Amino acid sequence: MAKTSILDKEAQHFGGMAADWWDPNGKSAMLHKLNPVRLAYVRDMIDQHWQCDECGFKPLEGKSALDVGCGAGLLAEPLARLGARVTAVDAAPELIAVARDHAIGQGLQIDYRATGVEDIDGRFDLVTAMEVVEHVADPQDFIDALSARLAPGGLMILSTPNKTGWSKLLTITLAEGFGQIPKGTHDYEKFIDPDMMRGLLAHAGLECIDFEGIAMSPTRGLHLSEDLRLNYLVAAKWA
Repeated sequence: MAKTSILDKEAQHFGGMAADWWDPNGKSAMLHKLNPVRLAYVRDMIDQHWQCDECGFKPLEGKSALDVGCGAGLLAEPLARLGARVTAVDAAPELIAVARDHAIGQGLQIDYRATGVEDIDGRFDLVTAMEVVEHVADPQDFIDALSARLAPGGLMILSTPNKTGWSKLLTITLAEGFGQIPKGTHDYEKFIDPDMMRGLLAHAGLECIDFEGIAMSPTRGLHLSEDLRLNYLVAAKWA
């Protein structure tokens, strides 16, 4: 049997959230707040990496994108609107079913598959995995599988909680404790700090080209920041 990054209990947990995934006030409300922040970062990295016109509507025209751990398509749909040929995978069949229906309703063509990244053939110009690496069986195997699907000259973008007391307080104690995120979503022991992330990517032959924090404040909510303590995004390319 081929090695897989999927943990059944994680797939079941997120699959149970499928019914209201697109409800900005439902169980995935925090993802709806997080998505514009990470999408702004993705767009900025795309423009820098391929020297695109930052005012252009379709900077990914003619390029392929693979979104791993796509959920019901919160990031995959914007990538398609940016012009990419998008393949999106998730371990939870319930989420893929919702994603397909929603994309059809939006008039978008996205190749959704209920599988792990290890079962995907080919290479892609852009590879994304948002809030996924902390939920897999083995982070190094997962990063290796992502890199194996990154085309020469391509760009990879990941996001994940940092392994800090601040992240544990806000993400688990408060957000899960007060029902903003479903309980059991996170395991602090599986959080990854930036130094470890850099090592995982280097082992896979990739070079980190940027780190950006996602911070929370009472006045600005979730926003991009130099403060990496809560959550961060990382962009990488072939070394």
